[in-house]
Amino acid sequence: MKDRGYLLTEQNNPISQNLDELSTLEMVDVFNQEDQRTVDAIAHARTALAQAINLTAASLREGGRLFYVGAGTSGRLGVLDAAECPPTFCTPPELVQGILAGGAAALLRSSEALEDEAEGGTEAIIDHKVTRRDIVVGITAGGTTPYVHGALKAAKQRGAGTVFIACVPADQVPVEVDVDIRLIVGPEVLAGSTRLKAGTVTKLALNILSTGVMVKLGKVYGNRMVDVAVTNAKLRDRAIRILCDLTGLDRDLAGELLDRSDLQVKVALVMHLAGLKKEDAIAVLASQSGNLRAALASAKS
Repeated sequence: MKDRGYLLTEQNNPISQNLDELSTLEMVDVFNQEDQRTVDAIAHARTALAQAINLTAASLREGGRLFYVGAGTSGRLGVLDAAECPPTFCTPPELVQGILAGGAAALLRSSEALEDEAEGGTEAIIDHKVTRRDIVVGITAGGTTPYVHGALKAAKQRGAGTVFIACVPADQVPVEVDVDIRLIVGPEVLAGSTRLKAGTVTKLALNILSTGVMVKLGKVYGNRMVDVAVTNAKLRDRAIRILCDLTGLDRDLAGELLDRSDLQVKVALVMHLAGLKKEDAIAVLASQSGNLRAALASAKS
C-alpha cells in the first residue's frame, strides 16, 4: 500500500494540534479561521475556473453534456450540483449528470472501497456513452482516487473534454487534462477529513462552474435566473417578481402574463417587451438558442 502522507490534504494542521483540548467556542473559531482559506483558494484558481466554464459552455452549445465524476464526498458534491441545475436553470436532467462510485446507494451509505477501482470509472464512462462532445470533470480532493483517474482516462480516449479538480498541488499529483483546477486550502482541521475545507471549496468551485456555464448559455438575464422552472409556489413567486422587476408590471398583471406564457419566464418577457404573441416569442427565442438578450435584440430589430 502506497504511503499517501505526502499529500497536502493528509498532513497535520499545526493550528488545530490541540483540537480536543479546546473549549467549544475556541473550536468553532479554529474552524472559522481555517474556512477563510477556501475563498482565497478560489481566487487563486480563477483562471482555470474561467477556462473550464468556456470549455464546457462551448461543448454544451454543440449538444454535449457535462459529467461530474467522483467518490465519497467529492462524488456526492458532484451529484448535488448536477441535481440543482434542472430546477435552477430549467435544464433537462441529462444535460448535467453526476457519476458517483457506488451509484445512488452511495449517496446515503458510504461505499468508499469502490473508489479504489479504476475499472469502475472506466465502465461508468462507457455506460453513459460519453463522446467527444461531452465534458467530464473528475473531482478528487486528495487527487489520487483511481475511480476518477479511470474515468478521465476513458473520457480522453473517447475525445471528451476533461477537467480535474483537486486540493493538492500539481507537483504532488500531476495529471494530463484540458483544464487543471487546484484548490489549495491546506491541511484539514481534522487531519485527512476532506469533507471539511476541501469539501467546502469544491462546492464553491462547482457553484461557479455550473452557474458560469448557464450564464454563457443565455439562461441568465442580468443576474436573474430567467430560465427558472416554475414548479412550486416559491418558484412561481420568484418568477412573478422577476417579471415585475423587468417589465414594471404589478403582481397581478405579471401573474397573468406568466400564465399566458405557459409559465415560461423568458417567453413572457419577450411577449411583453417585444409585443409578440406567445408563438412568435417562442420562435424568436428558438432562433437565438434560447438567449433572452439576443432574442429581444432580434425581435426589436
